[in-house]
Amino acid sequence: MGPIRIAIPDGIDVQQESEMPDAPTGADSTPQDHPESGQVEHEEQAVYPPPSEFVQHAVARPSLYEEANRDRLAFWRSRASVLSWKTPFTQTLDWSDPPFAKWFADGTLNACYNCVDRHVEAGHGEQVALLAEYEDGGDARYTYAQLQDEVSRMANVLGDMGVRTGDRVAIYLPMIPEAVIAMLACARIGAPHSVVFGGFSADALRSRIEDAEATAVITADGQYRRGKAMPLKPAVDEALSKGAESIQKVLVVRRTGAEVEWTEGRDVWWHEARESASTEHEPVWVQAEHPLFILYTSGTTGKPKGIVHTTGGYLTQAAYTHRAVFDLKPSSDVYWCTADVGWVTGHTYVVYGPLANRATQVIYEGTPDTPHQGRWWEVVEKYKVSLFYSSPTAIRTAMKWGEEIPGRFDLTSLRLLGSVGESINPEAWRWYHRVIGGGRCPIVDTWWQTETGAIMISPLPGVTSAKPGSAQTPLPGIIADVLNDAGEPVANGDAGYLVLTEPWPSMLRGIWGDEQRFKDTYWSRFPGRYFAGDGAKKDEDGDIWLLGRVDDVMNVSGHRLSTTEIESSLVAHDWVAEAAVVGASDETTGQAVVAFVILREEAIEQVEAAGGAEKAAEELRQHVGREIGPIAKPKKVLVVTELPKTRSGKIMRRLLRDVAENRQVGDTQTLADSSVMDLIQQGFSGSR
Repeated sequence: MGPIRIAIPDGIDVQQESEMPDAPTGADSTPQDHPESGQVEHEEQAVYPPPSEFVQHAVARPSLYEEANRDRLAFWRSRASVLSWKTPFTQTLDWSDPPFAKWFADGTLNACYNCVDRHVEAGHGEQVALLAEYEDGGDARYTYAQLQDEVSRMANVLGDMGVRTGDRVAIYLPMIPEAVIAMLACARIGAPHSVVFGGFSADALRSRIEDAEATAVITADGQYRRGKAMPLKPAVDEALSKGAESIQKVLVVRRTGAEVEWTEGRDVWWHEARESASTEHEPVWVQAEHPLFILYTSGTTGKPKGIVHTTGGYLTQAAYTHRAVFDLKPSSDVYWCTADVGWVTGHTYVVYGPLANRATQVIYEGTPDTPHQGRWWEVVEKYKVSLFYSSPTAIRTAMKWGEEIPGRFDLTSLRLLGSVGESINPEAWRWYHRVIGGGRCPIVDTWWQTETGAIMISPLPGVTSAKPGSAQTPLPGIIADVLNDAGEPVANGDAGYLVLTEPWPSMLRGIWGDEQRFKDTYWSRFPGRYFAGDGAKKDEDGDIWLLGRVDDVMNVSGHRLSTTEIESSLVAHDWVAEAAVVGASDETTGQAVVAFVILREEAIEQVEAAGGAEKAAEELRQHVGREIGPIAKPKKVLVVTELPKTRSGKIMRRLLRDVAENRQVGDTQTLADSSVMDLIQQGFSGSR
């Protein structure tokens, strides 16, 4: 059998322009698309059945699918019953006012109690919950009993600071134990947290604080990154100096020992407040639909969206998916998800899922290459990690560094590998399986989003024969499909739009403060069904392959970035009159940011004096890093005299993607001036 060729219907070209507003994140494209033929090509893939020994002891069984297909709501009732409820629920799902769902609404519970206290009460207080590895090689460990004490102390500290149930708390911390403790302390008192990635700028932090009207910020004096102490609290001070007037208190972890400015009456040292705080604290029991957290994610308008997740449904699906997809054995496994808590993966598969399941897990402060390129594999060897969950970007980077680096370490403790953030290309999948997993570890290639809250499509280890590069099938209890333009399911072998056709427990409950945007963004393209914003295809077996975004949101190293937000940042620079940003395929990061800018007339002399276009490009890259964060820095900035526009003035980003990806430029007939593309191509070629 030769390559599988899939024709993409009109409107599903993953490189096309899209008018859809604020589409959500998803996986990037693994296949190469061919605009001239309208076809997508996958090489034939070998199927990898799970090892027989793994099958015998697997948590997941084929009967899960049968149970969910027989009665989906009864299936979810059973999953929810694994949690501890203060008031048992009697109603599973209220879908009377779509798209607003209510799951287990008449029950009450507490997320922190489910993640910590109940394990201590069951006699597991001495089990290690967190194995914290610091960038410099230092470490710390917290048993569940110690974690209970620390979280209770911080819940009392927050209460003393005036934080009440329902108040929002911003968390701006590095990947250290205090980040996990802070999240759980907020959950303990029923104060929804809004975690902001520590690499984001002061302005990005301020905008999120203001939108959520947070009353407190939890931060650190600084963080360690690639061997250097980097400041954090100064960004909080800057954010508060420019607005964010709702903030009453700033709780500060001492991490680097750097001197920081101090506002008496507002700023509080974590270690000082901890010393006098009691370890006794009664959790606040909240309704299942009480908001657990707000997490901001990019949209195509440039204004980040505050995705709201509630307590009961989210925790149910986080625990279920973590246990089944990662085949967790709480008494013997050591689990490590490499994500930062600033992203949804860190919420669901570092904090709430693993701890609800009584996992022992590693959290790591640093980067994969500090102080050497084998750092991650050194950590795996040190803690005998058995379950490892990371991103295709990290895997492709490790491939570039060479297999001799992981070869220096004992990785025989590993028994399952996971992938998250964007689709993993088959070559990287096979390398991951062979080099890191020793050819014996099943790989779970997971598809989900900030908005879905938990994994939706994935192989089930011990059940599924894996196909490298395919997310494969919806998990039991999840109903997903691939639709054509008319909203009809496509046949096996065809491509279309990935949608979720039935509500699920961990689904987002809205966009904070913007009900209409929630409806328009996720439910308008296919009424009554959630549109994921991704193109997908079904292969001949009906398995799902992700084809990438159909909007102008980029997925860089698994992190969603808005083209509009980066364009706005560029235009805010005094030199720039106009900017267009596209995501170009990148073998390491999935997509890379490429920017095309037009300079202001009055700035041209300044740019020449500063060193010309090359110096200007570097200045603009750094500007974006300062305005949004290092992850948003364009890989390449090209100064141009004009952008490709239609006669109505719309920028044709599709053509700029063609240039950025070194492809033959597509149809230019709709341009007001087609010669513009010749100049841009020449400039791009000359700048390599």
